[in-house]
Amino acid sequence: MFRRLFVDHPASVNESYFQHMGMAGSFGWAMLKASGACFLHALVPGLCERTGSRIITRLHQRMVTNRVVQPARPDDAPGWIAANI
Repeated sequence: MFRRLFVDHPASVNESYFQHMGMAGSFGWAMLKASGACFLHALVPGLCERTGSRIITRLHQRMVTNRVVQPARPDDAPGWIAANI
């Protein structure tokens, strides 16, 4: 169960747990900014006309276009995770 929740998915995208945490967190912040820009655009159509779509395009490039999907090496896991694998 531990491995499925904390190790398998990050490894499937060639990241350690902490690398994946940083990447997923950066995506979350970018999506929050895009969401705010879209709501602002809804209220004032002349503002943020392309901001949301620009952010989504960049995220797509980072997530899909430039993805290398291969298992991470077990020796890349932090000690407390490696000890529980």
